[in-house]
Amino acid sequence: MADILLNLLIFAITPILLIYIGRTEGKEKLIPAFRFFTCLSNILCSLTALVTAVSLAAGDLPEWVRILKYIGTAGVAVTMVTVFVYLAPVVGKDWVNVLVKGVSNFFMHVLTPLLALFTFCVLERRPMTFGQALWGLLPVALYGPLYLYKTILAPEAKRWPDFYTFNKNGKWPLSFLLMLIGNFLLCMAIMAIMNA
Repeated sequence: MADILLNLLIFAITPILLIYIGRTEGKEKLIPAFRFFTCLSNILCSLTALVTAVSLAAGDLPEWVRILKYIGTAGVAVTMVTVFVYLAPVVGKDWVNVLVKGVSNFFMHVLTPLLALFTFCVLERRPMTFGQALWGLLPVALYGPLYLYKTILAPEAKRWPDFYTFNKNGKWPLSFLLMLIGNFLLCMAIMAIMNA
């Protein structure tokens, strides 16, 4: 029962936050939010948590649902780790105010990832194979080429700013490689927890 309730909470957080952003900051802040991996990974995690809650309520957690939940969990885990390991040093001494302070930042960067990791690694714990663990690379593997196109290759009028500074000094290939390596290590850590 706790797992169902926590998954429903994970599902509810993101749409509530998006409505909150839209109402307090307006569409001019809400629409650009969908560019960020943080927002997209939280939406993915929200949807996979809903599917998980429905499956659990029906009395079963099929393997395909568990893999979906894992993909969503891995996505928000990447968000959380990136904030603390990469973006905090980039932002500097004011990183807490920029990255963690405020309702939407705290929930999307910290609380939702922790809830997703807790439900998946503790309440839904089952052994995981190496092949299954690789599914956790999907969010970064899909977002990376999109970010490359929208920040570097798209017509100039339609480009996004390089808000993650992945192309600083033209080092896009290295940035993407490091993100994939970090994502892989995170997936291996989740697999190790599941198999412990």
